[in-house]
Amino acid sequence: MANAFKNSFLKNATTSYSNVYVCPAATTATVIGMTIGNTGASPITTNVAVVSATVSYVMVQDATIAVGGALVPVGGDQKVVLESGDYLKVQVNTASSADVILSVLEIT
Repeated sequence: MANAFKNSFLKNATTSYSNVYVCPAATTATVIGMTIGNTGASPITTNVAVVSATVSYVMVQDATIAVGGALVPVGGDQKVVLESGDYLKVQVNTASSADVILSVLEIT
């Protein structure tokens, strides 16, 4: 088994869900950190979901992020395990108002 730390980035999140990370085939990934930063001039709200076997599971719904602030839905003691084909997606209420940084440990 090989372990690899990786980052995944999403610039200018949109009002439609966008995939931040898709777990590759024959891989298990542990999400060890996720930060959504407000880059806009007004407070925003965000939604975060994990999709597994075509079923979407809400992690965060309508969370407010202040101007210049950030939301950390995964980090510290909170981890999320993704299996092959699972993915994590993000949506914001104002287009191009947030960037997302995700850190994972992939095991193949």
